[in-house]
Amino acid sequence: QVQLVESGGALVQTGGSLRVSCVASGLTFSGYSIGWFRQGPGKEREFVAAIRWGGGYPYYADSVKGRFTISKDYAKNTVYLQMNSLQPSDTAVYYCAAGRPIVSSMHASTSYSYWGQGTQVTVSS
Repeated sequence: QVQLVESGGALVQTGGSLRVSCVASGLTFSGYSIGWFRQGPGKEREFVAAIRWGGGYPYYADSVKGRFTISKDYAKNTVYLQMNSLQPSDTAVYYCAAGRPIVSSMHASTSYSYWGQGTQVTVSS
């Protein structure tokens, strides 16, 4: 059974930093792309960042470029999302997902087959 488990969500102040993690069981990330999405209160789920496990450039939403960094740890089969300069608008449940999207669909949630349960990130003003 494939499971993606996110962790690291917390309450932080504006301008703070946080790192969330995504670890897989029943699935090795090899051959997959891993994406981070988020859903804020009253909002639709939106793309945040994605990376191909095998290499290549990461992809970021314009709203997080320069503030967020997606990275991977091969040994731990884990993907991280480092979030700096957090703003209240970053408040959301953050989800990781695994799939095999083509390059032009890295941002599309429908391109991902496996999803975690999410971790809450709250940024206080």
